[in-house]
Amino acid sequence: MFATAQQNYQKVEAKSGDGIFTLLRRHGLNYSEHAAQFLELNRENLGKNNSLIIGKTYLLPLKTTETGTAATEANTAKAGSTATASSARVLNVPLFGPKHARVEVKDQQLSGAVFYVSAGHGGPDPGAIGKYGSHSLSEDEYAYDVSIRLARALMEHGATVYMITQDPDDGIRDESILKMDRDEVHYPNKPIPLNHKQRLRDRTDVVNGLYGKHKGAYQRMLAIHIDSRSKSQKIDVFFYHHENSAAGKKLAETIHQTFTSKYKRYQPNRAYSGSVSERSTLYVVKNSLPPTVFIELGNIRNDLDQRRFVIPSNRQALANWICEGLLTDYNSSKGK
Repeated sequence: MFATAQQNYQKVEAKSGDGIFTLLRRHGLNYSEHAAQFLELNRENLGKNNSLIIGKTYLLPLKTTETGTAATEANTAKAGSTATASSARVLNVPLFGPKHARVEVKDQQLSGAVFYVSAGHGGPDPGAIGKYGSHSLSEDEYAYDVSIRLARALMEHGATVYMITQDPDDGIRDESILKMDRDEVHYPNKPIPLNHKQRLRDRTDVVNGLYGKHKGAYQRMLAIHIDSRSKSQKIDVFFYHHENSAAGKKLAETIHQTFTSKYKRYQPNRAYSGSVSERSTLYVVKNSLPPTVFIELGNIRNDLDQRRFVIPSNRQALANWICEGLLTDYNSSKGK
């Protein structure tokens, strides 16, 4: 759903041979910037695999205004990254919540990059549970808060970002104790099934479908989780990748290097023990088309690790450090 009434959109008829790319280009619209909005506007009138139906009327997305502010924004955490290089461009992303919906695009360092950010579990499955005093901490809520903060940070640098797991009510939360609920959905607005295998299949299907629409772009998938181990076991953030994915391994190692340097700076009195390893059996790692990194943020049952999650500034730091690693990886991939 879009904020602007439908009558404000130009209506065009699909001709023989038209696809979304052709239709947008014919009307002066950039595919990478406007395809996501086009799909949201016309979802009910698309054929199999988002094909256009000859003779059907479709709504065109609004062009970006002269100041670089998008004329309308989707109610999901995604936005085109090629509209303008102006640092004054402002996006409105309601999914981030009232306090954080206004996103100022600071630069275009990630222009052309596409990221899929998937917080673990959600809906009927809260994931791992930890006790924090009299409170219960659930993996899905804290993984989601880090994920949505990451999505916002990436968008500040001009990236296209898809939040695969979404909670339309939560937004970015600045509380220590995040209330558990079950209203998360899969992009764009699909119920999350209880069956574990079906849930993972649904997520990879969403990602792989979007991957085909951004063919040729730098695309990466981030799966954000929190582990559950013995209460006494403290762990650092660690990363999994597919054994046959050189790009996935490189990305995992780059983010790991960022964390290592951050720990040296901010916690010089202790070594960072996070690791990078192969875990090809993980469903999303094995079946997602874009290079994928599976991130475990810590042990939800350990008292010290819990500080990494319950303190909002720490959740923001996790998002910022992952974003910094992604920036480094993207910049190193240019021209290759």
